[in-house]
Amino acid sequence: MTALAPNVVPFASPAAADGPEFVETPVAYDALVLASFGGPEGQDDVIPFLRNVTRGRGIPDERLEEVAHHYRHFGGVSPINAQNRALKAALETELAGRGIDLPVYWGNRNWAPYLDDAFTAAADDGHSTLLVLATSAYSSYSSDRQYREDIALAITDASLEDRVSADKVRLFFDHPGFVQPFQEGLDAAVTEFLEQGVAASNIHVLFSTHSIPTADAVRSGPRDVDWGEGGAYVAQHRAVAAHIIEQLATNVTGGSTVPWQLVFQSRSGPPTQPWLEPDINDVIAELPAVGAKAVVIVPLGFVSDHMEVMWDLDTEAMDAASEAGLLAVRTQTPGVHPAFVTGLVDLVIERIEGTPASERPHLTDLGPWYDVSRAGDCENVRLGFKPAAAGLVP
Repeated sequence: MTALAPNVVPFASPAAADGPEFVETPVAYDALVLASFGGPEGQDDVIPFLRNVTRGRGIPDERLEEVAHHYRHFGGVSPINAQNRALKAALETELAGRGIDLPVYWGNRNWAPYLDDAFTAAADDGHSTLLVLATSAYSSYSSDRQYREDIALAITDASLEDRVSADKVRLFFDHPGFVQPFQEGLDAAVTEFLEQGVAASNIHVLFSTHSIPTADAVRSGPRDVDWGEGGAYVAQHRAVAAHIIEQLATNVTGGSTVPWQLVFQSRSGPPTQPWLEPDINDVIAELPAVGAKAVVIVPLGFVSDHMEVMWDLDTEAMDAASEAGLLAVRTQTPGVHPAFVTGLVDLVIERIEGTPASERPHLTDLGPWYDVSRAGDCENVRLGFKPAAAGLVP
């Protein structure tokens, strides 16, 4: 690929090509591409899928099999593809209901249907101005920049450089449609525990998200902002969690704030590599010592019931809570909740209409997030900068 000058956005529509923070010019997108992680759909798919996930790291199959048992426990089938089919259908219904003629294509990073196939199908159907919606809400390498790298790779692998442009919907961590399902789930769980006679001060809320290497965390978000320890990734989660807790006090507990903290799960790196902590299971084990009687686990980092939710939370974390003698519930993910689907289409319409940033809904002081990622955002220190769409280079 030809080297690009600074402050150029590869593969972008003309409205986004110069790299504004917010694209406030209408763009006539003619297709929407739903981009996701992907997952195996049978026992024979599990190891090849995990090879795709860990490509370039030289991890032998023997070690991959240690992770594979999570999938094998569920028949080798990840829930994520079925969830994406359901989300695609829900988006199509919502778009049609609003009179928006925008076909939806779906492609994955690590398993069929792959993202380059989705781009090829869109181009072959005559679509050239594409908007990508990634099923990830927060800033980090794996949840943001890697998707932008995937877009660039899909376009170049399919030789579509002269046939399509591709922009990406902004990160939606604090969009009301994403947050509402978590709020409803927490409000309902705490209400139930209160009705069972558990005092608010004895109900602990754990907002759980995927742990990532600390080196990636500190590089998440624009480089010219001091995000504090954990970078924008942690700052975004904390801001959303604080908002949800504030609303809980208004909605349920009569102004009382329940104890809460942000915790991490699903770390997969070597012991020598620092990852974000504390681990959710370690925290659960310590809760009885601080007077907890019940724990509410809010899967704040996940858009649907991924394998990390079904295994790491519904199995391991719930087992940890049982061992600690705690009442426990895991609240819902957004999935295809009507508010979430409506919110995603609202985000698409933002880009179609070029909605001014001042009119874009957000629930924290960190939003609304950028349409075009800033230079160097979400660098992976181990891999360096690869070509990426929907952001200023590098």
